[in-house]
Amino acid sequence: LIDLINGLKLDIRYATTNNFTKQQIYTSPEAFLRKPVALALAQVQDSLRKLNLGLIIFDAYRPYSATVKFYDIIKDTRYVADPKVGSKHNRGCAVDVALYDLKTGEIVPMPTECDDFSVKANAAYPDLPKDVLQNRALLAGVMQSFGFLIYPDEWWHFDYQNWENFPLMDISFEELKMRNEK
Repeated sequence: LIDLINGLKLDIRYATTNNFTKQQIYTSPEAFLRKPVALALAQVQDSLRKLNLGLIIFDAYRPYSATVKFYDIIKDTRYVADPKVGSKHNRGCAVDVALYDLKTGEIVPMPTECDDFSVKANAAYPDLPKDVLQNRALLAGVMQSFGFLIYPDEWWHFDYQNWENFPLMDISFEELKMRNEK
């Protein structure tokens, strides 16, 4: 994604211990999506740029093996996918995002941190400051206008339309990078 989308910022938390597992899950801080999903996300970024905002990516494509690890740690399918069906992340059709200010590089105020399992993470949770509600609504509106649907329990998680047309994958980031270089 970083090669395709100008101004995109990455904070791939699963490549660090700064995530709900407290373990490094990914071998490198990479972000990949299926081509139609990536192109739609580029349109989102272009629209946000007009508002002096950009996207920060916390997660995108996720190898199936990572989904299995997540489920072993937290067996709550509101927050992690059931390995029996896999995740839209495993299909390269889901992305976890927030907004950042292009001038300062800082994340704009959002309801919670990414991967927060509290009620405040709900995409419709109402008891938040006005600017946070506006930021969440802006993110959701722009994402939805380019074919992304918000996941109700996570304000940061968006699934791309027609995700069911893509198979689950368990391809490493290293292999994806090699394929991309060809």
